[in-house]
Amino acid sequence: MRFRILTLMMLMTVVATAEGQAVTVDAVTGATPQVPDTAEQKKKSRFLQRLRLGGYGEAVVARNFYSQSFNRYNAPARYKNDESHGEFDLPHVTFNLGFDFGRGWTLGTEIEFEHGGNETAVEIEAEESGEYEAETEKGGEVAIEQFWLNKEFLRGKLNVRAGEIIVPVGYSNAYHEPLNFFTCYRPEGEATILPNTWHQLGLSLWGRVKDWRYEVQLLSALNSESFTAEKFVHQGATSPYEYKVANCYATALRLDNYSLKGLRVGLSGYYGYTFRNSLKTPGASYDDVKGALGIISGDFALKRWNWIVRGGVVYAHLSDADRISAYNKANSTHHKYQDGNPFHNTNIASAALAVSVEAGYDIFSQIHRLRQAGQRLYLFGRFDHYDSMYKGTYRQQYRYCAPFVTTVGINYHPIPQIVVKGEYAYRAFRQPNNHGLHSDSPLYVAPYNNEPSLRLSIAFQGWFL
Repeated sequence: MRFRILTLMMLMTVVATAEGQAVTVDAVTGATPQVPDTAEQKKKSRFLQRLRLGGYGEAVVARNFYSQSFNRYNAPARYKNDESHGEFDLPHVTFNLGFDFGRGWTLGTEIEFEHGGNETAVEIEAEESGEYEAETEKGGEVAIEQFWLNKEFLRGKLNVRAGEIIVPVGYSNAYHEPLNFFTCYRPEGEATILPNTWHQLGLSLWGRVKDWRYEVQLLSALNSESFTAEKFVHQGATSPYEYKVANCYATALRLDNYSLKGLRVGLSGYYGYTFRNSLKTPGASYDDVKGALGIISGDFALKRWNWIVRGGVVYAHLSDADRISAYNKANSTHHKYQDGNPFHNTNIASAALAVSVEAGYDIFSQIHRLRQAGQRLYLFGRFDHYDSMYKGTYRQQYRYCAPFVTTVGINYHPIPQIVVKGEYAYRAFRQPNNHGLHSDSPLYVAPYNNEPSLRLSIAFQGWFL
């Protein structure tokens, strides 16, 4: 009788266990493991649901069929027959981490390694009597591109964001990830004349209301001492100091509309003073110089009918460009009275321009099996024209700063998060008018050599959590 009761109790225990969760017995010790704490599991699950991990990265192989000499624009004829050269590059590798604290508070971060990061080391050199020596083992940059806290109000219609934020002026800054453009490198025009990716400490008000997304930002202004002829204001957001000088302030804004299916149309702008936004005081003779920088940009992206078409235009104007050029040249590291000024000895334009358009068609959309598998193959063409010396006193000295770039290629997506890109690009220049001039004439200007190249890249973009 007792045996039957014991057997019945054991059967009831097994049934109860099967209805809840399985319990296994260790074959060696005979011990029964503890039942997992479901409350702890739920806590971990909620944590993982609030955590976001992701990033993007690009690797590029290129062969450039033109001279790699830095002097090739000053003496084009001398470098006309130079051999081609190759490049292996990691343009951008980034890691994103975000967290939802609850009650509308979120954190966003992004750390970026450009061109493989920066590697330095201290070594003891046997060839130099055992002296310690700092070695630069690899170029590139490491930067925190985003580090912000965001508070959401009105179900996303209004957000307040503060910290290191992206400045979404121009298409390439607002949509800089590698799945947002066809070329192996970021669109050349905007990436040349504007900071890219443009990020600064600041305050942002943004949100989305129906078919409209808006953003307004307050930032430290750019620094005119970092402006150059070849890249206009591209380096103006950087700082050689441990902090960003903020003697001057600026505002940026962006407005995007999504009213039509598959189409986004955007307008963005920037305005701020750029002179005196550094540690050095220019002096009384420059009291009337402001360096007011205004930027206006329009862009669009259409994704419909198996086509992707994107384009944009950026126009920028800088006041007091000649006065700033004179000041920078007088205070650069090349001046005999200066000692380590990290800024630039160069003329600056009073205006810059960039225009671009690209279009690609997914040919796999016509192959049922590949379309169903989620694979895509875009054949694309792209045109860029930009001029970092579009207007200004010194424009004629920098005619090579206004190239026309035509690119054709493919983008293959084996899965949505990965793309393999291949392209042929041809950079051409407006040639000088030498009609009636002999090549020995002092007025003769040698034509620039055009610059074709082949590139292959692979890139990813996505969230792991």
